[in-house]
Amino acid sequence: MKLSNFDYKLPNKLLAQHPSNERDESKLMLLNRKEQTIEHLIFKDIIDYFEEGDVIVLNNTKVFPARLYGNKEKTGARIEVFLLRELNKDQRLWDVLVDPARKIRIGNKLYFGEDESLVAEVIDNTTSRGRTLRFLFDGSYDEFRNKLQELGETPLPKYITRPVEENDKDRFQTIYAKNEGAVAAPTAGLHFSKHLLKKLEIKGVLLPEITLHIGLGTFSPVEVEDLSKHKMDSEELKIDEKTAEVINNALKNKKRICAIGTTVMRGLESSVSSFGTLNPYSGWTHKFIYPPYDFSIANSMVTNFHTPKSTLIMMVSAFGGVDFVLKAYKEAIKKKYNFFSYGDAMMII
Repeated sequence: MKLSNFDYKLPNKLLAQHPSNERDESKLMLLNRKEQTIEHLIFKDIIDYFEEGDVIVLNNTKVFPARLYGNKEKTGARIEVFLLRELNKDQRLWDVLVDPARKIRIGNKLYFGEDESLVAEVIDNTTSRGRTLRFLFDGSYDEFRNKLQELGETPLPKYITRPVEENDKDRFQTIYAKNEGAVAAPTAGLHFSKHLLKKLEIKGVLLPEITLHIGLGTFSPVEVEDLSKHKMDSEELKIDEKTAEVINNALKNKKRICAIGTTVMRGLESSVSSFGTLNPYSGWTHKFIYPPYDFSIANSMVTNFHTPKSTLIMMVSAFGGVDFVLKAYKEAIKKKYNFFSYGDAMMII
C-alpha cells in the first residue's frame, strides 16, 4: 500500500469546530463488512448492536492542558510550549515542542503566568522544534502539577481555528477519563454519555478499559510513499489482567468485541499472544497498522472520520477494507458528516 492510496478531497468546512450539542446525538455511519452496506444512524443507536456478554473496550486516558504560553527572558518574545511527556518527575524535566523554535536555544529561560511564578530553562535540543525543559518551581510536586493545570490550555488541534472555550475542558475529554497523560483525546470515546453507558451496562454489555496515552505522533504526517518505511512515535500503554481476562472470555465465547477508537485497536493489537489472545501489558507501543493486516482481538470498532493520508484512516481501512472505507468517506462528505476530533462517528461491524 502507498500513501497516495489514502488521499481524498476533504472540504475544510467539514472539519468540526465544535462538538455536537449532546455527546450521544452525533451522526453514526454503520458499515457492515459482510453485507457491504452503509446505514446512517444517531450515535445512541449503537446500543441496538450489542447483546449481553458483548464487550466494548474503552481507553481511559485523560487529556492534560498541554499548551502553555510564556515569554522569553530579556526579549519578552511570546513562545508557545506544547508539553509532550514528563521525562523525570524529580528533576521536573519535560519533552516539549516550542514555537517559534528558531528563537529558543539551550540556556534560554521562559517565564509563564502573569506573575512569572513558573520558570523553565532549555537544557537540550531534541528536534527542529523539540526541546527539553527543566521547570524551576519552588514548591512540592503536587503544587507544580497544579500550576501546570492552572496555566495550561486545552490542547485543541490546530485546525480548530477558534479560541479555546471553557466548555472544551469538559468536551475534549471522555466521561470515563481517569489516567492523565494524553495530549489529545481518544475521540471515538467522546460520543459516549453517562446515560448511554448506563444503558449498555444494564443490557449486560461489559466495558473493560485500557490506557493508551495519545501523543502527537499519532497525528504526525506520513512523509514516505512506501508505508513500510513510516515509523510511529512510541506511546505508553497499560492493559491490566482483569481487562485481558474479560476480553479473552469474550473471544472464547465468540462475542462481539468492539474497540472504541484507533487507540484501543492499536493497544489491543500491541499485546497479542502466540495463541491469538490478549496479554496484560505495561510499556510502550509504536505499532503502525495499515493494509493488509489481520486483526486478532476486536471484531468491530467505532472511530471518527479522519483526515487524508493520516495513519488513522490507514488503520480504519485495514479493518474495514480500503475500497469500502473510501466509499464510505465519499458518502460522508456527500451527506456532510463532520470530520476529525469533534466530528461524527463510524462503526464497522
